Amino acid sequence: MTADFTDFLIPDTAVSVAGLTDYIRLLLEQDEQLRQIWVIGEVSSANNHRSGLFFTLQDPDGQAAIKCVVWNGQLPKLMQRPTVGEQLIVLGSIRLYPARGEYQLSVWQALPAGVGLQALRYQQLRNRLEAEGLLDPQRKRSLPFHPQTIAVVTSPTAAAWGDIQKTLKQRYPGLHVLFAPATVQGEQAPESIVKAIERVEKDGRAEVIILSRGGGAVEELACFNDERVVRAVANCTIPIITGIGHQRDESLVDLVADENVHTPTAAAERVVPALADLYNQHQKRVVSLQQAVQRELETADNQLQGLRERLQRLRLDKQVQQQMQALIWRRQKLVQITSVKLQQATQHLEMLRQKLTTLDPKAVLQRGYAVVRQEDGMIVRNASELAMGQELVIQLDQGEVKVRVTEVIKPPRRQGRQDLHG
Repeated sequence: MTADFTDFLIPDTAVSVAGLTDYIRLLLEQDEQLRQIWVIGEVSSANNHRSGLFFTLQDPDGQAAIKCVVWNGQLPKLMQRPTVGEQLIVLGSIRLYPARGEYQLSVWQALPAGVGLQALRYQQLRNRLEAEGLLDPQRKRSLPFHPQTIAVVTSPTAAAWGDIQKTLKQRYPGLHVLFAPATVQGEQAPESIVKAIERVEKDGRAEVIILSRGGGAVEELACFNDERVVRAVANCTIPIITGIGHQRDESLVDLVADENVHTPTAAAERVVPALADLYNQHQKRVVSLQQAVQRELETADNQLQGLRERLQRLRLDKQVQQQMQALIWRRQKLVQITSVKLQQATQHLEMLRQKLTTLDPKAVLQRGYAVVRQEDGMIVRNASELAMGQELVIQLDQGEVKVRVTEVIKPPRRQGRQDLHG
C-alpha cells in the first residue's frame, strides 16, 4: 500500500533542482525586508576576485555567518572596505546563486561599526550642525561677569556636583545656585539632560548654566554627542558653559555651547570671579584713580601758576585802572550832556505850555468872549448863515444862554475890484 502511494504522489509533486532553486530565489529576492537590509557583523574572510570582493560576515560568537559580495563597480563607493577582523554594518539585498544553491548578500554600502560607527555618526551630525551655522563662533554669547543666580545640570551622585559647589562657595559666597539633576550616562541620559535644561529655562532665574560631568570613557560620554542634547544646548536662551571632564576630543555639546572647559571645577571658576581677585582689582583701581587725580591736580596747579605769571606780565591791573579812569570821565561827560539836554527840554516845554494856554478856548472865554452855536452844535461864524427867529446857544465862560434871532445885520461889503459896468 505504501508503494502504491509513492507511485501515485511522486510524479505530481516532484520538481527539478532548478525549479526548487528558482522558487527559493523568488521568495528571497521578492521579500521587502530582504531587498534592502542592514546587517552588522565581523569580517571573517575576504577574497578579491576579478568581478568583485567576496567576504564572509559572521556574528562575534561564530554561531552564524553569511557570504557577501561587493561588485567592482560598487567598491569605490564604500565608506569602509571590508577587512578581516573588522566590525562592519553593511547595506545590501539577498541574492541566490543557483549554480551552488547558496544565497549571499549583495552589498551596496559598508560602514564601520563600534567606535568607527560612532565616529562616522559624530562627523555626519557635526557636518549638519555646521551647515546650519550652529558652530559659528559669532553666535556664541558672552557669559555674565557677575551672575547672581546660576544653574547646574549634572548628576546628583557625581563628584562633579560636589566640586562645583565647593568651588562656587570658595570663590563667590552668597551666590544663588539652582540644581537641575540629570542622568549623564546611559540610554536615558539624552532625554534627562534635555528636560533638565528645559526646567531651568522655564524657571527663568538663572543667568548662566553649567552642564557638567566628571569625565569617563568614550562610550560613557556618548550622550553629549546626541543630537537631542546638542540642539537643546544650541537653542537654549540662557548662556551655557560645559565642563564635561575630558581633554582628548571635544564633544558636539562643547562645540555648540557658548563656552567650554575641560573640567567641572574649571567651569565653576569661569562662571564666577573670585572675591579675592575682585578685591585686588578694586584696590588697583583705587590706586590708579588716586594717581590720576593727583596728576590732574598737579597739572591744574601748574596751569594756574602759569596763568598767574602771565597776568603779572600783562599788568592787567594797570589796564583796568586806566579803563576805570576813562569810564569815570565818560560818565561825567554824559551827566553834563544830559543836564544840558534836560534844561533845554524843560525850557521848550514851558514855551509850548504858554502857547497852549494862549490858544486854549477857555482862556478866550475868560476874557469876555462867547461862542455862538446853532442847535445842532455847529459854530456860527457868519451872520448871513442865520435866519430870523432861529434859536441859538451862546456859550460863556460860566454857563450857556439860549437866544432867538430878532434881526440879522449883514457885514458891509468889502471894497474890491470894480465891476466893468459899475
